[in-house]
Amino acid sequence: MDGSQRINPFLAGNYAPVRDEVDVEMTVTGDMPKDLAGAFYRNGANPQFDQDDDYHWFSGDGMIHGFFVENGKVRYRNRYVRTPKWGAEHAAGRKLFGTFGNPMTTDPSVLGTDSGVANTNIVWHAGKLLALEEGHMPFEMDPLTLESKGYVAPYKDRVTAHPKLDPETGEMVWFGYSVGQMPFTNTCSYGVTSATGEVLRRDDFEAPYSSMVHDFLVTRNHVLFPILPLTGSLPRAMSGLPPYAWEPEKGAFVGVMARNASVETIRWFETEACYVFHPLNAYEEGNLIHADVMEYPVAPLFPNADGSRGHDTAAVLVRWTFDLAGDSNAIKRTQLDDLAGEFPRLDDRHAGLGYRHGWFPASTGRSRGGFDALAHVDLSTGKRVAYEFAVGDTPGEFVFVPRKADAAEGDGWMVGVVYRGAEDRSEFLVFDAQNVEAGPIATARMPRRVPFGFHGNWRQA
Repeated sequence: MDGSQRINPFLAGNYAPVRDEVDVEMTVTGDMPKDLAGAFYRNGANPQFDQDDDYHWFSGDGMIHGFFVENGKVRYRNRYVRTPKWGAEHAAGRKLFGTFGNPMTTDPSVLGTDSGVANTNIVWHAGKLLALEEGHMPFEMDPLTLESKGYVAPYKDRVTAHPKLDPETGEMVWFGYSVGQMPFTNTCSYGVTSATGEVLRRDDFEAPYSSMVHDFLVTRNHVLFPILPLTGSLPRAMSGLPPYAWEPEKGAFVGVMARNASVETIRWFETEACYVFHPLNAYEEGNLIHADVMEYPVAPLFPNADGSRGHDTAAVLVRWTFDLAGDSNAIKRTQLDDLAGEFPRLDDRHAGLGYRHGWFPASTGRSRGGFDALAHVDLSTGKRVAYEFAVGDTPGEFVFVPRKADAAEGDGWMVGVVYRGAEDRSEFLVFDAQNVEAGPIATARMPRRVPFGFHGNWRQA
């Protein structure tokens, strides 16, 4: 190969797509819990056709990887999310859409048509399995066959990939950003869907600027919207510069409002420039709101506004505290742990409420880039433990499954996928959630690899 040719890192190694759809009975070793019964679904970007050099990992076609667990056995099935974009390109037999729908790199034949990829998360709510990404409406999949069913129309416009499911009411609380006909607007939406799937409200408000708002936070009574300086700009994109870029001079804001209030009541708190892809949880303590987030000093994976290369940075667990009774709009920031990590998860029965346990894939520094451990932090004691994988093995997001519906917080299992680098294949692993440092208690072996992806969730049988 000519040394001048650049290999896009998002198309190499275990980022590279797998394009066949298969059904596999997996080989199980260890003690697969008999009480663990249901399905672990994981979503990720998996472009069906070769991409240009401008391809970004966040823009590939969605593919659902399903691990169906029953009676100590595990079956695997993967299927593309057949969005209108997937269908148009499949019919054409080639790539048509630019990264993030960039009109400068999109084929004229599909300009202005739906570019959704439904590649980021997969959520079970109100009897529907929803594939999500933050630029479009939820896309329904069959929970057993993974057949694509189509957009869920009542949402009308884009919806976050990270809705929050209220464990007390069963509501799904959500938002959307860059809402409207034009890309990269300041307009955001706040919405609520009932436990039965009825969209109860969708209200628009203006953020301080156009930001990639990947996730947000919800407590029992409040909602928090982080507007952080990973900015979107149509003029910048049309001039050949990055559609999304790091602009720290914009500052960082978090809008706080009561869940049942009007969006006109949002109070904007401020702090120094930073970025958060994923929070762990948020909860109320009197007039204080505590929000525990994986905070970066600089947004990774994205360039600067002038097109120059961005910074490779790591996130650590930080607590943001908001004083609703105070006169100051400053956010108090307290670092809770110093181990680099991402994709934090909790026992979702405590989402938005006081809680004790959190888990996350971590980077100990033994491997060059990527995760190499699974960590558990006890927020009551401050104790953190971790299981370290072999060098070259990379875990993805692990999710908590309670041992039974009324089990104590954190009593259950962590389930997820690890890539075994030396063998170029993947495994589905089960850990005891209170003893992750002891290593997996059960392993389901894949005959091939599952590409690196984003988020997943468990659906109880």
